[in-house]
Amino acid sequence: MSFRYGAGINKPGFNPLAAQTSTLQTTLFSWGYNTQGQLGLGNVTDYSSPKQIGSLTNWATVSNGTNFSTAIKNDGTFWAWGLNSNGQLGVGNTTSYSSPKQIGALTAWSKTAGGFTHVLSIKTDGTLWAWGDNAFGQLGDGTTTQRNSPVQIGALTIWSNIAGGSDFSIATQTNGTLWSWGRSTYGQLGLGNTTSYSSPKQIGALTAWSKVTTGNIYALAVKTDGTLWSWGYNNYGQLGVGNTTNYSSPKQIGALTTWSTIDAGWAFALAVTTGGALYAWGENGTGQLGQGNFTDRSSPNQIGALTTWAVPAGGRAHSLATTTGGELWSWGANSYGQLGLGSTAIKLSPNQVGSNTTWLIVACGQYHTTAG
Repeated sequence: MSFRYGAGINKPGFNPLAAQTSTLQTTLFSWGYNTQGQLGLGNVTDYSSPKQIGSLTNWATVSNGTNFSTAIKNDGTFWAWGLNSNGQLGVGNTTSYSSPKQIGALTAWSKTAGGFTHVLSIKTDGTLWAWGDNAFGQLGDGTTTQRNSPVQIGALTIWSNIAGGSDFSIATQTNGTLWSWGRSTYGQLGLGNTTSYSSPKQIGALTAWSKVTTGNIYALAVKTDGTLWSWGYNNYGQLGVGNTTNYSSPKQIGALTTWSTIDAGWAFALAVTTGGALYAWGENGTGQLGQGNFTDRSSPNQIGALTTWAVPAGGRAHSLATTTGGELWSWGANSYGQLGLGSTAIKLSPNQVGSNTTWLIVACGQYHTTAG
């Protein structure tokens, strides 16, 4: 969930898949719900069409939390805006901001992942940092103390991918191992139990994990062999394993070995194959699966027949995805204009956002979207 929920090329947690910095330079736009200034536009006005955040053109990656956003510039500086009730903006206080505010002065930030009310980040040196709400140990620093500034998690310099959910976190290391910490009421840590932990715990012994994403209280991960796995809460079939049974250990989704890019919404998931096909499953009460109906799915279902999809992003109940041609498409819930289509009408199948063909990154918050 790209908001950790975690998102997009980043969410509960709808952020779910952390975006990665590169030489990418782009302008940044936002739209949707804005009561906490999460659109970064200097006000608290909702917008149903994309609005540019400032005039800078050097944004590299973005990740949204519930009602806040984080982003890293091409120069390695870290910025955040929106709700800050738990210190999730990392700026040393709990004041909310409606415009981007820099976190410290460092120029070494590489990746960001927004959870429900906490944030994870990796620096260019491979160290892992976290801040925000920590009631269930989701920051991984061995405590349950809330942090309003970045705190380092251990001393390792081999962290590679991160994802934040609702009160829990998932990460991979460069050696291919998979780790989790925080709340585990429904087995969302993947450790075979429902015990919460305030420090990282390895999930199994495999060294073949490559990508991770988190929904509200579940997680998905791709292995280096292209297989897709899931665990945690499964009331809507969001684990994609053909049922609504909860699992506290990773369970493979089907038999495909061509999964490439993944992102999780609140209780639904999106995934793109190496061939560019887009699939969705889980909750579908507002058409967020893009199937033209409101039927929940407990197994992956392809969205249309296109094979040019690139980056998916899932929010509370809305979805977006870019194509290899730089188009941006959206569908699902739209009561706050979070689809960016200039209206608040629900959409049951993908609709193109404007006519631009230069979209590269996208992340969904609970009811807002950020893209560039």
